Amino acid sequence: MNLRPTRRAALIATLAGACGGTGLHRTAFAETWPARPVTVVVPQGAGGANDAIARIVLQRVSELLGQSFVVDNRVGAGGNIGTAYAAKARPDGYTLMLTSDSAQVVAPALYKTPGFDPVKDFEPVAAVATAGYVLVANPGFPANSVRELIALAKARPGSISYASAGNGTLNHLIAEVLRKQAGIDIQHVPYKSSAAAATDVVSGQVPISVQSLPSCIGFIQAGKLKVLGVVNPRRVAVLPDAPTIGETLPGFGFTPWYGLFAPAGTPADIVSRLHGAIDQALAAKDVQERLAQQGAEPWRTSSAQFGDSVKSELVRWAGIVKDSGARVD
Repeated sequence: MNLRPTRRAALIATLAGACGGTGLHRTAFAETWPARPVTVVVPQGAGGANDAIARIVLQRVSELLGQSFVVDNRVGAGGNIGTAYAAKARPDGYTLMLTSDSAQVVAPALYKTPGFDPVKDFEPVAAVATAGYVLVANPGFPANSVRELIALAKARPGSISYASAGNGTLNHLIAEVLRKQAGIDIQHVPYKSSAAAATDVVSGQVPISVQSLPSCIGFIQAGKLKVLGVVNPRRVAVLPDAPTIGETLPGFGFTPWYGLFAPAGTPADIVSRLHGAIDQALAAKDVQERLAQQGAEPWRTSSAQFGDSVKSELVRWAGIVKDSGARVD
Protein backbone atom coordinates (compact mmCIF):
# COMPACT_ATOMS: atom_id res chain seq x y z
CA MET A 1 0.00 0.00 0.00
CA ASN A 2 1.51 3.32 -1.10
CA LEU A 3 0.80 6.27 1.15
CA ARG A 4 1.70 9.88 0.64
CA PRO A 5 4.11 11.19 3.32
CA THR A 6 1.45 13.16 5.16
CA ARG A 7 -1.02 10.24 5.23
CA ARG A 8 1.77 7.83 6.26
CA ALA A 9 2.78 10.09 9.15
CA ALA A 10 -0.83 10.43 10.24
CA LEU A 11 -1.32 6.67 10.17
CA ILE A 12 1.85 6.08 12.25
CA ALA A 13 0.73 8.68 14.79
CA THR A 14 -2.71 7.07 15.02
CA LEU A 15 -1.24 3.61 15.56
CA ALA A 16 1.18 4.91 18.19
CA GLY A 17 -1.64 6.61 20.04
CA ALA A 18 -3.80 3.50 19.87
CA CYS A 19 -0.95 1.35 21.24
CA GLY A 20 -0.34 3.63 24.23
CA GLY A 21 1.47 1.52 26.83
CA THR A 22 0.79 -1.80 25.10
CA GLY A 23 3.28 -4.45 24.07
CA LEU A 24 3.65 -2.97 20.57
CA HIS A 25 4.78 0.33 22.07
CA ARG A 26 7.20 -1.46 24.42
CA THR A 27 8.61 -3.49 21.55
CA ALA A 28 9.20 -0.37 19.50
CA PHE A 29 10.94 1.19 22.51
CA ALA A 30 13.05 -1.90 23.15
CA GLU A 31 14.22 -1.99 19.53
CA THR A 32 16.00 1.33 20.10
CA TRP A 33 17.87 -0.03 23.12
CA PRO A 34 20.62 0.78 23.98
CA ALA A 35 20.38 4.43 23.01
CA ARG A 36 22.69 5.58 25.84
CA PRO A 37 25.34 4.09 28.15
CA VAL A 38 24.31 1.11 30.26
CA THR A 39 25.34 0.84 33.93
CA VAL A 40 26.28 -2.63 35.16
CA VAL A 41 26.34 -2.92 38.93
CA VAL A 42 29.07 -5.22 40.27
CA PRO A 43 28.35 -5.70 43.98
CA GLN A 44 31.96 -6.57 44.73
CA GLY A 45 35.12 -4.48 44.75
CA ALA A 46 37.46 -3.63 41.91
CA GLY A 47 40.18 -6.21 41.36
CA GLY A 48 38.08 -9.18 42.43
CA ALA A 49 36.88 -12.06 40.27
CA ASN A 50 33.47 -10.58 39.52
CA ASP A 51 35.00 -7.25 38.51
CA ALA A 52 37.65 -8.86 36.28
CA ILE A 53 35.17 -11.17 34.53
CA ALA A 54 32.67 -8.34 34.07
CA ARG A 55 35.20 -6.08 32.40
CA ILE A 56 36.46 -8.78 30.03
CA VAL A 57 33.00 -9.80 28.84
CA LEU A 58 31.35 -6.37 28.85
CA GLN A 59 34.09 -4.91 26.68
CA ARG A 60 33.03 -7.28 23.90
CA VAL A 61 29.30 -6.74 24.60
CA SER A 62 29.88 -2.99 24.26
CA GLU A 63 31.49 -3.54 20.86
CA LEU A 64 28.65 -5.82 19.72
CA LEU A 65 25.85 -3.46 20.77
CA GLY A 66 27.60 -0.21 19.91
CA GLN A 67 27.15 1.39 23.31
CA SER A 68 29.18 1.87 26.49
CA PHE A 69 28.67 -0.59 29.35
CA VAL A 70 29.98 1.06 32.52
CA VAL A 71 30.91 -1.01 35.59
CA ASP A 72 29.63 0.44 38.87
CA ASN A 73 31.29 -1.27 41.86
CA ARG A 74 28.89 -1.02 44.81
CA VAL A 75 30.41 -2.94 47.69
CA GLY A 76 29.34 -3.85 51.20
CA ALA A 77 27.37 -6.35 53.28
CA GLY A 78 28.60 -9.35 51.31
CA GLY A 79 27.20 -7.94 48.06
CA ASN A 80 23.81 -7.02 49.52
CA ILE A 81 24.22 -3.26 49.07
CA GLY A 82 24.85 -3.40 45.34
CA THR A 83 22.30 -6.17 44.79
CA ALA A 84 19.55 -4.30 46.64
CA TYR A 85 20.36 -1.18 44.61
CA ALA A 86 20.08 -3.08 41.33
CA ALA A 87 16.83 -4.73 42.43
CA LYS A 88 15.20 -1.30 42.83
CA ALA A 89 16.48 0.14 39.54
CA ARG A 90 14.09 1.07 36.73
CA PRO A 91 13.53 -2.01 34.52
CA ASP A 92 14.46 -0.29 31.28
CA GLY A 93 17.69 -2.10 30.41
CA TYR A 94 19.95 0.75 31.49
CA THR A 95 20.81 -0.65 34.94
CA LEU A 96 21.93 -4.28 35.04
CA MET A 97 23.89 -6.41 37.50
CA LEU A 98 26.72 -8.83 36.91
CA THR A 99 27.13 -10.75 40.13
CA SER A 100 28.52 -13.85 41.79
CA ASP A 101 26.69 -16.78 43.30
CA SER A 102 27.81 -15.59 46.74
CA ALA A 103 25.74 -12.41 46.46
CA GLN A 104 22.77 -13.91 44.64
CA VAL A 105 22.18 -17.35 46.16
CA VAL A 106 24.36 -17.51 49.31
CA ALA A 107 23.58 -14.17 50.96
CA PRO A 108 19.82 -14.86 51.22
CA ALA A 109 20.63 -17.88 53.40
CA LEU A 110 23.11 -15.97 55.56
CA TYR A 111 21.21 -12.73 56.17
CA LYS A 112 17.76 -12.40 57.74
CA THR A 113 17.03 -9.30 55.65
CA PRO A 114 19.37 -9.12 52.62
CA GLY A 115 17.27 -6.33 51.09
CA PHE A 116 16.20 -8.19 47.94
CA ASP A 117 14.48 -11.32 46.69
CA PRO A 118 16.84 -13.17 44.32
CA VAL A 119 13.95 -14.64 42.30
CA LYS A 120 11.14 -12.05 42.43
CA ASP A 121 13.32 -8.96 42.00
CA PHE A 122 15.40 -10.06 39.00
CA GLU A 123 15.22 -11.36 35.45
CA PRO A 124 18.01 -13.92 34.84
CA VAL A 125 19.65 -12.73 31.61
CA ALA A 126 22.67 -14.97 31.08
CA ALA A 127 25.15 -17.17 32.84
CA VAL A 128 28.61 -15.73 32.17
CA ALA A 129 31.44 -17.76 33.67
CA THR A 130 32.69 -20.14 36.32
CA ALA A 131 35.94 -19.51 38.14
CA GLY A 132 38.67 -21.37 39.92
CA TYR A 133 39.00 -20.77 43.66
CA VAL A 134 42.02 -21.62 45.79
CA LEU A 135 43.15 -21.68 49.40
CA VAL A 136 46.31 -19.58 49.42
CA ALA A 137 48.93 -18.71 52.01
CA ASN A 138 51.79 -16.33 52.50
CA PRO A 139 54.99 -18.03 51.27
CA GLY A 140 56.39 -17.93 54.80
CA PHE A 141 53.46 -19.83 56.33
CA PRO A 142 54.76 -23.18 57.67
CA ALA A 143 52.05 -25.35 56.09
CA ASN A 144 52.40 -26.23 52.37
CA SER A 145 49.22 -28.26 51.90
CA VAL A 146 45.72 -28.63 53.27
CA ARG A 147 46.80 -31.68 55.22
CA GLU A 148 49.63 -29.71 56.84
CA LEU A 149 47.29 -26.77 57.55
CA ILE A 150 44.86 -29.06 59.34
CA ALA A 151 47.64 -30.57 61.44
CA LEU A 152 49.01 -27.12 62.33
CA ALA A 153 45.56 -25.75 63.20
CA LYS A 154 44.84 -28.72 65.47
CA ALA A 155 48.19 -28.28 67.20
CA ARG A 156 47.59 -24.53 67.67
CA PRO A 157 43.79 -24.07 67.91
CA GLY A 158 42.57 -20.49 67.45
CA SER A 159 46.00 -19.15 66.50
CA ILE A 160 45.57 -19.11 62.69
CA SER A 161 43.51 -16.39 60.98
CA TYR A 162 42.06 -16.29 57.47
CA ALA A 163 41.17 -13.24 55.40
CA SER A 164 37.98 -12.89 53.36
CA ALA A 165 36.29 -10.26 51.19
CA GLY A 166 33.81 -9.64 54.01
CA ASN A 167 31.11 -11.27 56.09
CA GLY A 168 28.84 -13.43 53.99
CA THR A 169 31.08 -13.52 50.93
CA LEU A 170 31.83 -16.78 49.19
CA ASN A 171 35.42 -16.98 50.39
CA HIS A 172 34.18 -16.47 53.96
CA LEU A 173 31.61 -19.25 53.66
CA ILE A 174 33.94 -21.69 51.88
CA ALA A 175 36.51 -21.22 54.64
CA GLU A 176 33.79 -21.85 57.23
CA VAL A 177 32.79 -25.09 55.49
CA LEU A 178 36.47 -26.07 55.46
CA ARG A 179 36.79 -25.20 59.14
CA LYS A 180 33.83 -27.36 60.08
CA GLN A 181 34.59 -30.29 57.78
CA ALA A 182 38.25 -30.41 58.90
CA GLY A 183 37.34 -29.91 62.56
CA ILE A 184 39.74 -27.01 63.06
CA ASP A 185 39.58 -23.67 64.89
CA ILE A 186 40.65 -20.78 62.61
CA GLN A 187 39.69 -17.13 63.02
CA HIS A 188 37.89 -14.97 60.44
CA VAL A 189 39.27 -11.53 59.47
CA PRO A 190 36.82 -9.77 57.09
CA TYR A 191 37.99 -7.17 54.56
CA LYS A 192 36.06 -4.92 52.19
CA SER A 193 37.20 -6.73 49.03
CA SER A 194 39.02 -9.81 47.79
CA ALA A 195 41.86 -7.64 46.54
CA ALA A 196 42.38 -6.09 49.98
CA ALA A 197 42.35 -9.53 51.61
CA ALA A 198 44.83 -10.96 49.12
CA THR A 199 47.16 -7.99 49.55
CA ASP A 200 47.32 -8.48 53.30
CA VAL A 201 48.07 -12.19 52.89
CA VAL A 202 50.91 -11.24 50.54
CA SER A 203 52.26 -8.79 53.15
CA GLY A 204 51.92 -11.35 55.93
CA GLN A 205 49.29 -9.49 57.96
CA VAL A 206 47.04 -12.56 57.74
CA PRO A 207 48.49 -15.97 56.83
CA ILE A 208 45.81 -17.60 54.65
CA SER A 209 42.72 -16.85 52.55
CA VAL A 210 40.29 -18.47 50.14
CA GLN A 211 40.57 -16.48 46.92
CA SER A 212 39.21 -16.54 43.40
CA LEU A 213 41.92 -17.11 40.83
CA PRO A 214 41.12 -13.83 39.04
CA SER A 215 41.86 -12.07 42.35
CA CYS A 216 45.18 -13.74 43.05
CA ILE A 217 46.63 -15.48 39.97
CA GLY A 218 49.16 -12.68 39.48
CA PHE A 219 50.43 -13.07 43.06
CA ILE A 220 50.65 -16.86 42.64
CA GLN A 221 52.61 -16.61 39.39
CA ALA A 222 54.96 -14.04 40.97
CA GLY A 223 55.63 -16.33 43.93
CA LYS A 224 54.00 -13.94 46.40
CA LEU A 225 51.32 -16.48 47.35
CA LYS A 226 51.42 -20.27 47.50
CA VAL A 227 48.48 -22.58 46.86
CA LEU A 228 47.52 -25.00 49.62
CA GLY A 229 44.57 -26.46 47.71
CA VAL A 230 42.01 -25.90 44.94
CA VAL A 231 38.43 -25.30 46.08
CA ASN A 232 36.83 -26.63 42.87
CA PRO A 233 35.89 -30.32 42.59
CA ARG A 234 38.51 -30.76 39.82
CA ARG A 235 41.99 -29.36 39.39
CA VAL A 236 42.06 -26.15 37.37
CA ALA A 237 43.84 -25.85 34.04
CA VAL A 238 45.88 -22.79 34.97
CA LEU A 239 47.34 -24.67 38.01
CA PRO A 240 47.46 -28.30 36.87
CA ASP A 241 49.81 -29.45 39.64
CA ALA A 242 47.81 -27.96 42.53
CA PRO A 243 45.72 -30.64 44.31
CA THR A 244 42.10 -30.05 45.22
CA ILE A 245 41.01 -29.72 48.84
CA GLY A 246 38.68 -32.64 48.10
CA GLU A 247 41.70 -34.88 47.60
CA THR A 248 42.35 -34.43 51.32
CA LEU A 249 38.74 -33.92 52.49
CA PRO A 250 36.52 -36.18 50.33
CA GLY A 251 33.28 -34.51 49.25
CA PHE A 252 34.62 -30.97 49.56
CA GLY A 253 34.26 -28.90 46.38
CA PHE A 254 32.57 -25.80 44.97
CA THR A 255 32.28 -24.27 41.49
CA PRO A 256 31.66 -20.53 41.90
CA TRP A 257 29.79 -18.83 39.04
CA TYR A 258 28.96 -15.36 37.72
CA GLY A 259 25.90 -14.18 35.82
CA LEU A 260 24.07 -11.19 34.40
CA PHE A 261 20.69 -10.09 35.81
CA ALA A 262 18.21 -7.32 35.02
CA PRO A 263 15.57 -5.83 37.35
CA ALA A 264 12.26 -7.70 37.24
CA GLY A 265 9.97 -6.33 34.56
CA THR A 266 12.72 -5.54 32.05
CA PRO A 267 11.21 -6.02 28.56
CA ALA A 268 11.75 -9.48 27.11
CA ASP A 269 13.17 -7.93 23.92
CA ILE A 270 16.02 -6.35 25.88
CA VAL A 271 16.68 -9.52 27.90
CA SER A 272 16.83 -11.53 24.68
CA ARG A 273 19.18 -9.08 22.97
CA LEU A 274 21.44 -8.99 26.03
CA HIS A 275 21.57 -12.77 26.22
CA GLY A 276 22.50 -12.96 22.55
CA ALA A 277 25.30 -10.44 22.99
CA ILE A 278 26.68 -12.24 26.07
CA ASP A 279 26.56 -15.59 24.28
CA GLN A 280 28.29 -14.14 21.24
CA ALA A 281 30.97 -12.57 23.44
CA LEU A 282 31.61 -15.86 25.25
CA ALA A 283 31.97 -17.66 21.92
CA ALA A 284 34.87 -15.38 20.92
CA LYS A 285 38.26 -17.06 21.17
CA ASP A 286 40.03 -13.97 22.53
CA VAL A 287 37.43 -13.59 25.30
CA GLN A 288 37.84 -17.26 26.20
CA GLU A 289 41.61 -16.82 26.30
CA ARG A 290 41.39 -13.76 28.53
CA LEU A 291 39.04 -15.58 30.90
CA ALA A 292 41.37 -18.60 30.96
CA GLN A 293 44.28 -16.36 31.93
CA GLN A 294 42.20 -15.38 34.96
CA GLY A 295 41.42 -18.99 35.87
CA ALA A 296 37.83 -18.70 34.60
CA GLU A 297 35.89 -20.26 31.73
CA PRO A 298 32.66 -19.39 29.89
CA TRP A 299 29.34 -20.79 31.07
CA ARG A 300 26.91 -20.70 28.15
CA THR A 301 23.27 -21.63 28.65
CA SER A 302 19.79 -20.20 27.99
CA SER A 303 18.21 -17.54 30.20
CA ALA A 304 15.57 -20.04 31.32
CA GLN A 305 18.15 -22.68 32.22
CA PHE A 306 20.19 -20.09 34.08
CA GLY A 307 17.08 -19.08 36.04
CA ASP A 308 16.43 -22.73 36.94
CA SER A 309 20.03 -23.06 38.12
CA VAL A 310 19.62 -20.02 40.37
CA LYS A 311 16.55 -21.54 42.00
CA SER A 312 18.23 -24.90 42.58
CA GLU A 313 21.37 -23.20 43.91
CA LEU A 314 19.28 -21.25 46.42
CA VAL A 315 18.04 -24.54 47.87
CA ARG A 316 21.51 -26.12 47.82
CA TRP A 317 23.24 -23.20 49.53
CA ALA A 318 20.53 -22.87 52.15
CA GLY A 319 21.38 -26.43 53.17
CA ILE A 320 25.13 -25.77 53.10
CA VAL A 321 24.77 -22.65 55.23
CA LYS A 322 22.57 -24.50 57.74
CA ASP A 323 25.01 -27.41 57.98
CA SER A 324 28.04 -25.12 58.31
CA GLY A 325 26.51 -23.09 61.11
CA ALA A 326 27.67 -19.84 59.46
CA ARG A 327 25.59 -16.78 60.29
CA VAL A 328 25.84 -13.05 59.59
CA ASP A 329 23.83 -10.63 61.74
